[in-house]
Amino acid sequence: MKNQLFTVAFALLSASVVVAETPSPYLSLQEEMKQAIARGNAWLATQQKAEGYWDDPQIPAFTALALTATVRDPNLAQNKEKAPYINKGFDWLRAQQKEDGGIYNRGLSVYNTATSLTALVAAQNEGYEAAIVKARKHLINNQWDTGEKGVTDGANDGGIGYGSKNDRSDMSNTYLAIEALTLSKKIIEDGKHGDQPDLDWGAAVDFLSRCQNLEETNKGGNASNDPQNKGGFFYGPNETKVEDVTPLPNGKVPLRSYGSMSYVGLLSMLYAKLSPDDQRVKAVKEWLGSNYTLEENPGLGQQGMYYYYNAMAKALAATGENKLKLADGKEIDWRKELCEKLLTTQNADGSWKNSNGRWMESNPILTTAYTVMALEAIYYSIPQR
Repeated sequence: MKNQLFTVAFALLSASVVVAETPSPYLSLQEEMKQAIARGNAWLATQQKAEGYWDDPQIPAFTALALTATVRDPNLAQNKEKAPYINKGFDWLRAQQKEDGGIYNRGLSVYNTATSLTALVAAQNEGYEAAIVKARKHLINNQWDTGEKGVTDGANDGGIGYGSKNDRSDMSNTYLAIEALTLSKKIIEDGKHGDQPDLDWGAAVDFLSRCQNLEETNKGGNASNDPQNKGGFFYGPNETKVEDVTPLPNGKVPLRSYGSMSYVGLLSMLYAKLSPDDQRVKAVKEWLGSNYTLEENPGLGQQGMYYYYNAMAKALAATGENKLKLADGKEIDWRKELCEKLLTTQNADGSWKNSNGRWMESNPILTTAYTVMALEAIYYSIPQR
């Protein structure tokens, strides 16, 4: 699994794919994906502002997500001449970097910096390395460590929030930072940028564990092993986004597990190099199999659907497994099912949009970037023969 994780990560970074000598059973679907990706990115290109950014200059994440979707395009990989608008977008993005290394404007420094760092790495431009190194430090400096230094003695310790230590850590920002730091680590490994700090990965895993409904490993006192929740993840050590507060038979009101955070949790644990035999990894995969659906974000309905699809594609690609085992023992071809779902929801103009606007998903720039990136994760994870 670990090798597959970094194979997929490398493919996403290099935006290239080896042509299989033996026809792939996904060959027709791959062509459909390439066309859908091309249409999605063509639509995104029409949305770029004259200055080089997308949507809102105060939120560089929109620009970063659009650029990541664009440079990972397998159609672009076969045409190495990148369009001028891509370079203009990266020029604008790098110009937003602050002295502290963060890439942000109106707050939310971790969210904006993590998505921007991922985009800069995906560009594979040596000229961006100085900005990448600075952005890494910003994310690492935002890892929580309250109380005794080096000891995860606070609920938020080990995690990362939006960028304010007066707020709290959460799974979403922690995952985005972990992903960006993992994908960018190769930039600092050859030593040409000198000694560089790294995330406290042990503390990060402790934080992830405190956001999982698994009593055996979550020592925060907020986990529940009831069948509805066991193994799944919630938003933060003391927070879930699921509004159901129905108590269990024992009177306890659990922090409900839900779909998008459970895929985020799985992917984060894989990036943290937990073994597939680790009980936390096995438990979340069991929860995901028991709650598998493409019709809603389990626990949240239509809220955050495209974030959910994006996290699902990346997490399942990272496992290296071709099938997802459901609660009834049936194994489904998750690539085929997820891909077909995404293809059928694409609008005629090439975009995607959620009818539920929570977490900005009524913004088609955001949802189109999420979906193109999901299709690219599926495309590059298809086994080569």
